Amino acid sequence: MFYLAEHRRRAEFWEGVRDQATVAMGIAAWGLMTGVAMVKSGLSVLEAVLMTLIVYAGSAQLAAVPMIAAGAPLWVILAAAFCVNLRFVVFSAHLRPYMMHLPRWQRMVSGYVTGDLSYVFFARRFPRPGHTSDELARQQAYLMGNCAVNYIAWMLASLVGIALANAIPAEWGLGFAGILALLGVLSSLASSKLRMVSAGVAGAAAVVAFALPLKLNILVAIASAVAICLVLEKMPRGHPPGGASHV
Repeated sequence: MFYLAEHRRRAEFWEGVRDQATVAMGIAAWGLMTGVAMVKSGLSVLEAVLMTLIVYAGSAQLAAVPMIAAGAPLWVILAAAFCVNLRFVVFSAHLRPYMMHLPRWQRMVSGYVTGDLSYVFFARRFPRPGHTSDELARQQAYLMGNCAVNYIAWMLASLVGIALANAIPAEWGLGFAGILALLGVLSSLASSKLRMVSAGVAGAAAVVAFALPLKLNILVAIASAVAICLVLEKMPRGHPPGGASHV
């Protein structure tokens, strides 16, 4: 609470709250579905609650739960969760310049609470790290406001899903609301040809590699998008009209 208190005084914190609130219902639906899925897969209520509070990673939880129910070896479960969450390595590398001025414990807290949509909103709002301590503090305040809404929406909905697992049928497909939220943010970010191409390549790669085990199609999609962007950015932009060249 102290960590949030020092950010709540800034306008950027509440800006982050408002931005994340636009997709909070989708996040909550996703969390509700995850809570239901954990209990229906055979986890006890205590195990599901602990997994929600400690792991805080919906895609990794959904990947791990069926394996836990099937009695898969621990190393297989950990490997699957690791592969699914590899995208956070990319996120953390990008956020590093924004946070290296913070004490280690604050960087760890920020990394733990930053989710997919929190990262997307932050990257869109602040494409470059601040140059002064005040700018960096404002950026961090925005991120924490964003993450606070994401965390509360996810945790509360997941705990409700655990409590009402036997009353909510998994066939409702509540996770689709979370997918719709992601698609909405993706569409708003498609502001350049390069971004549209990278999104198309990532989507196509994920579908083509869908049969890979351990959700490795997600890793393939990320790697494909990054590779195509690096190639396109290094390509020559073309010559002036008329093809004139200088010696």
